Amino acid sequence: MKKILVVITRRIGDVLLSTPLIRSLRHAYPDAAIHVLVFQGTEGILQGNPDVDRILTVNPRMKLRTHMAFLKGIWRKYDLAVSVVPGDRPTLYACIAAAKRIGPVAEGSGQAWKRKWLTKWVHFDNLDTHTVTMNLRLAVALGIPPIHEVIVGWKPGEEERVRELLPFDQDEPYVVFHPYPMYAYKMWKREAWVELAAHLEGLGHRIVLTGGKDPEESAYVSGLVANFPEGTVNLAGKLSLGGVAYLLSRARAYVGPDTAVTHMAAALGIPTVALFGPSNPVKWGPWPKGCREDNPYRLRGTQKVNNVILLQGSGDCVPCMEEGCERNLQSDSACLQNLPTIDVIEALDGWLK
Repeated sequence: MKKILVVITRRIGDVLLSTPLIRSLRHAYPDAAIHVLVFQGTEGILQGNPDVDRILTVNPRMKLRTHMAFLKGIWRKYDLAVSVVPGDRPTLYACIAAAKRIGPVAEGSGQAWKRKWLTKWVHFDNLDTHTVTMNLRLAVALGIPPIHEVIVGWKPGEEERVRELLPFDQDEPYVVFHPYPMYAYKMWKREAWVELAAHLEGLGHRIVLTGGKDPEESAYVSGLVANFPEGTVNLAGKLSLGGVAYLLSRARAYVGPDTAVTHMAAALGIPTVALFGPSNPVKWGPWPKGCREDNPYRLRGTQKVNNVILLQGSGDCVPCMEEGCERNLQSDSACLQNLPTIDVIEALDGWLK
């Protein structure tokens, strides 16, 4: 294998959880050039990844003429193409890019062409198999040893950026909060974050908040900081994903909902408290550092695996695997809103004390 293309045209978290497969390919084919195709805006999670030689990006809303030019540009340029996404378009990308191609195929009508066009395929399980394990089944199908390690990297310049922004020595103990997920149905209540921050100040730990550049997210985080202890540092919108990774690597602990940053913290091995409500932990639980199990988490209940404590909201409906109680992205999830602050405090105290 001289050139390999891995297709991961989904969200940032999906790209990150594909890095064990990429590392497996790197170890199996150390001299190959590994290129990764992702959506524009998600490539930052691969910056600093030593297993990736080139990142290709595609705009999901590109015009037909531009799309056709892109397809022409990747036609048979690779010896192997691996799609980790069972959708029509990523499967098509893999089939166009290489004569040897592999990908997952879901159940249902309209899937037969994928089984015919792909050189090899694996059954896609969207419910009972963790995303890392699902991706690594492609490695097994290729006959290469799977490596269960989520890779999070950063560039040297990003280390310096963090040092410049922190108004204290980075060896001083601090805990990172990432309070704002992409969608409201994954959010924890504001007052709980305030209570948690006050508790950690009493233990002698500073609070550092991360977040994106979206104006609504910045306003939310700024509003929290106004009620946090003096000395809290707001880095929302000021760091790249690589910078966030370096910040996390120096932290004493991390707390956050079901987001890509929570997956990063877990992968880096720091004590991580993940706040889960509607999401399926079997499929989306943060992959703990050093974990070699196929499915680290059960469907229901609070659980601890290596450096991760996954706190799940209560209720007979949990996890409903729906988009909030009102079934839309911006609705609340009662299971998360009612998750007691004391549960998070007790989880953190076990590490910080």
